[in-house]
Amino acid sequence: MAERFEYKVLELREKMIGGKMSGDKLERILNEHARQGWCLKAITSADVKGRLGPGGVEGLLVTFERILP
Repeated sequence: MAERFEYKVLELREKMIGGKMSGDKLERILNEHARQGWCLKAITSADVKGRLGPGGVEGLLVTFERILP
């Protein structure tokens, strides 16, 4: 029987005013999900809708995968 997978996609926004996403923050997120059995599948740069106004802000889409039990 073929393995079945499930996926989770996180939208990580950079700060609205001038800040960049830190490597430490990303590392914490990756390690937290790894402890829950998620495996990193892809990281994609994207415009993520912000809270204010119609425009987006730079951010990341982080895709995780794990085998269903």
